[in-house]
Amino acid sequence: MQLAIKLTKSVLSKIAIATTTTTIIFHHALGLASAAPNQEITIKFAAKVAQKPFECGKIYTLGKPATKVTASDFRFYVSDVALIDINGKATPLTLTQDGKWQYQNVALLDFENKTGSCANGTVETRNQVIGTVPQGKYQGLQFTLGVPFNLNHADSVTAESPLNLTSLWWNWLFGYKFARIDLESAKHSANVKHDQPNHQASGFPIHLGSTACQASEGSQKPSKCNNPNTAKVVIAKFDPNKNVVVADLAALVANTNLTVNEPNTPPGCMSSPDDRDCISIMENFGLPFAGKSASRQKFFRLE
Repeated sequence: MQLAIKLTKSVLSKIAIATTTTTIIFHHALGLASAAPNQEITIKFAAKVAQKPFECGKIYTLGKPATKVTASDFRFYVSDVALIDINGKATPLTLTQDGKWQYQNVALLDFENKTGSCANGTVETRNQVIGTVPQGKYQGLQFTLGVPFNLNHADSVTAESPLNLTSLWWNWLFGYKFARIDLESAKHSANVKHDQPNHQASGFPIHLGSTACQASEGSQKPSKCNNPNTAKVVIAKFDPNKNVVVADLAALVANTNLTVNEPNTPPGCMSSPDDRDCISIMENFGLPFAGKSASRQKFFRLE
């Protein structure tokens, strides 16, 4: 009898072990099946002036009336990049954390190379965003021109790259310049510092960023910005293997007079809601401005 009981316990023990092993294998297989493999995606960008590539120091004829200008900067941040599947669902692109051009969900695109008139820039350039998404069928692209609120109001001195560029930062309250595109004209004086009010035009810098930001008492950081000025861009048909996202300077300033400056305002367009020099530019960024609703953006196009 005791031998039979021992045999029964032994058999039951083996059955229990086998069952547990089978369960573990089953759950492991199920986990592998449910975790779809990722694919790396590279989204290519280009800076152009109509059909011509952007070059530091090159003279372009832009604006209305047509004006000869020289470009001295062309950089912008994008964030919340996502691919759109065949059902219209946006899947976030998990950005590669490279320690230089991409941090969390923000990436810097940089088309100046510090040559010629682009003395305020950097030698290195960047024309792509790299990340991963689950394998699937995607047909569109969306991203935001700008830096998210939670990262926008940091100290650029201590921030991680690419948010550590002081040339792309205003201050704690207003945060980063989401886009910096600086233009100089033969009619403009080159001796007036950017961002400083002046009755005479000193070039036409375009610095996009948040305005009307309100700081909490005792804090340099704002609790909100009434004009976040972050522009969501949606491209319905996009193939990362074939297409390039073009940022077109000519389209951005197509209806802007680059030879004059609104009295008692900073040179060019600094995103101030009271600056009439910004009206057409903000419209072409696809942003609401001066009481007008947002219209279709014209800065980005696909090639």
